[in-house]
Amino acid sequence: MKDLLAYSTFSCKKFPERTHHHFRETVTSIAENIDRTVADIRQFEAEYQRPKNSVTLLAVSKKHSAESIEVAAQHGIHNFGENYLQEALEKILALKKLPLIWHFIGPIQSNKTRAIAENFDWVHSVDREKIAHRLSEQRSGEQVALNVCVQVNLSAEQSKSGTTLKSALEVCAVVAKLPGLTLRGLMAIPAPQSNFQEQRANFNQLAIEFRALAALYPTMDTLSMGMSNDFEAAIAEGSTMIRIGTALFGSRPI
Repeated sequence: MKDLLAYSTFSCKKFPERTHHHFRETVTSIAENIDRTVADIRQFEAEYQRPKNSVTLLAVSKKHSAESIEVAAQHGIHNFGENYLQEALEKILALKKLPLIWHFIGPIQSNKTRAIAENFDWVHSVDREKIAHRLSEQRSGEQVALNVCVQVNLSAEQSKSGTTLKSALEVCAVVAKLPGLTLRGLMAIPAPQSNFQEQRANFNQLAIEFRALAALYPTMDTLSMGMSNDFEAAIAEGSTMIRIGTALFGSRPI
């Protein structure tokens, strides 16, 4: 906490429009939120017989400032997820001196694949072969391979991206063969459920598919599922990466 409060003084000089008091509150709040969320993750790992530290916290930073990301990084968070390309590119540039790992987690339009391929470390939202081919072609040979998760639309919601469970096998097969890409796993955003057992049932569908595919592809080690309101159920069903935004950074600015 001492380092974070020292950092807040630096940030108020860097961003004079923010009062020292306001930013000090922000630093403290984010730090406490991270501590609480990480403690919950470790508790659920133990409760559901998962190996300790087997679940990675991916901080969803869309609509949150570069300053807030810096604070989270100071408090031990290295993985950040962004949905909107232009906003993300500005933050990546502003924070390029920090050793951060950037994940693109939003829907992918064909005209955005080059910038995604060039600037991100992970992509969680590949749901069709065309997008996989474009990312492969546009990833520089000088860069390490782009880590890819195939997005599955578990609830068949028209408003959400993602392939069907049945088609996931075909998309994974394509990603696994393409140069410049490494097939790492599956991602899903199921329809919201308030009932814990229903949450588990949704996640269980993806977990079964993941285990079957992981037996075929040795690079598959990531099951990206679970958000602020359902990550306990996701961990219970084998998630290895949960995506948390509001619980860390607070409500998003409108």
